Amino acid sequence: MKNRLRYLVSKFRLQRLRSRFLVAMIVISLPPIMIVGYMSFDIAKNTLMETNAQTYENHLETSSEVADLLFRSIINMNRSIVVNNEVREVLSSSNTANSTEPESTSEWTSNKLQKAINNNQFDTKFVNSICVFNLEFKTFCAGRSDDAGVYEQPDKIKLIRQTDWYQSALQDQGKVVFLGYDVLDHSKNSFSTVKLFRDASSPNGQTMGLLVVNISTDIFTNIFNENSNAGGFMALDNTPERSKVVFNNGLTDDAELKEGDNASLIRQLEQKGYLISQYQNQTTDWTFIHLIKVNELLKQSNQIRTITTLIAVSMGVIALLYSIFISGSITRPLLQIKKMMVDWTKGDREFEETFEQDEVGTIGETFKRVVSENKALNERLIHSQLKEREAELRALQAQIKPHFLYNTLDSIYWMATLQKNHDVAQMAISLSESFKLSLNKGKDTISVYKELKHIEHYMTIQNIRYHNRFQYMEEVEPAIMGMEIMKLLLQPLVENAIYHGLEPKVGEGTIRLTGKRDDGYLVFTVEDNGVGIADLNATEQGYGLKNVRERLTLCYGTTSSLTISSVVNQGTQIQIRFQLFGEKRDTDA
Repeated sequence: MKNRLRYLVSKFRLQRLRSRFLVAMIVISLPPIMIVGYMSFDIAKNTLMETNAQTYENHLETSSEVADLLFRSIINMNRSIVVNNEVREVLSSSNTANSTEPESTSEWTSNKLQKAINNNQFDTKFVNSICVFNLEFKTFCAGRSDDAGVYEQPDKIKLIRQTDWYQSALQDQGKVVFLGYDVLDHSKNSFSTVKLFRDASSPNGQTMGLLVVNISTDIFTNIFNENSNAGGFMALDNTPERSKVVFNNGLTDDAELKEGDNASLIRQLEQKGYLISQYQNQTTDWTFIHLIKVNELLKQSNQIRTITTLIAVSMGVIALLYSIFISGSITRPLLQIKKMMVDWTKGDREFEETFEQDEVGTIGETFKRVVSENKALNERLIHSQLKEREAELRALQAQIKPHFLYNTLDSIYWMATLQKNHDVAQMAISLSESFKLSLNKGKDTISVYKELKHIEHYMTIQNIRYHNRFQYMEEVEPAIMGMEIMKLLLQPLVENAIYHGLEPKVGEGTIRLTGKRDDGYLVFTVEDNGVGIADLNATEQGYGLKNVRERLTLCYGTTSSLTISSVVNQGTQIQIRFQLFGEKRDTDA
């Protein structure tokens, strides 16, 4: 049995490795892709529809809250007009006056109505007209002619009393009734509110008249604030017998909808291929609807089906190509490593080869990292050597004919003394001493004592320049005065304190230098009470401090440090800290 099975396997077994990879890639990749594609399409479709429904339900809820604010403003306007004494007096007088009331009285009443609206400062942006009817349905309007629109006929009283909207106003006994259509002109671009005038002095609240406010449907542009590309909106007036379309920008023609109740209209829309989201408005009890064509909504998810097919075909092609190149991918990293080693022996240090994250790739990346670290070490070594040579060159340049400079400064000193110019004399002698200390006979180190003397001469020169604005204080432990430190280590810090801290400051300033031993380290601190530093990064990158930090690291190693702390308008503190390298005292000190 086993022999027969082996025979069948060997019969159908492909001899070439590339062919095996091709068949394996097709068998492994295509079925899962087809299944995943179908599931992705179905999930994307359901998720998109649910997300859209939930999103627009939340949007409709927000729109309903906006509508409540606008509708309540209209309700408040209705109430204010109804309780306005002047309007009520005119309405009461019109009910008792003769039918032959002059036209001037009607015009006067309309003016009263307009005045009542203006005095209450209502937002009438979306109000087309406001009409008041007395008991005989004589009309007083603001915003339109004083007539009853379609009811302006000989039997006007009878026609109006038979209407549904008039009966609704009587039934609601003084409440503001929202109607999904224009009760006077039956215009599609407006709808109306109706409210009774009731006599407050009457025990039974006898009716005095009727208030009709016609509102433009443009108000819904403020309520439904949404891009038209994402479907459209409708507002339905839920009357007991049939729903009335109050507003519509989602359907091209709402006349194609058959009459019926709210549920019937929604079913018709769903049958026409619309996805419906709805919300009930509290103020009007109208239904706000968002509708969008399902085909438009699922246009992107339908593309998944096409893309899945294309991916399946592409995977077949990729499997073929992959089977061709897979054998080469095994040996290619080894050949790359070999080439890198050969190039390295020839002096090449830059390699752009990349490797996969496998065993061979790990070897290649390790080799690249070793070469890179070796290159960095060589660069640091060369940089240190160049710094050392540069320092030696500067020292040699500084020693060129120092006696000429000493003699010149000495001549300036004596000439200033003879002319009794003591400031110039003192500046000349201080500059001469400072120059001698900075040269230090060509040595790179100097005693702490001499470095402090250098700072004192420097402060003497600066105080002469700035008329004794700066006070300098030293607090250095006597035990470290004879210790050798790198020359010009402290003077640049004092110079930095003057030029960046005290010179911009108005008035006098103080510099305080302290030095001490701390657990095997020498610690020097330079403080000033100047203007402080707003941008520490810019200051730290300046030539003076950057040069001190580099020299400190080169001479004392990475355990040394230079730190800056500053508070604007209070002062700056610079601290250097480095490990002791010797305690040999200078006999000149």
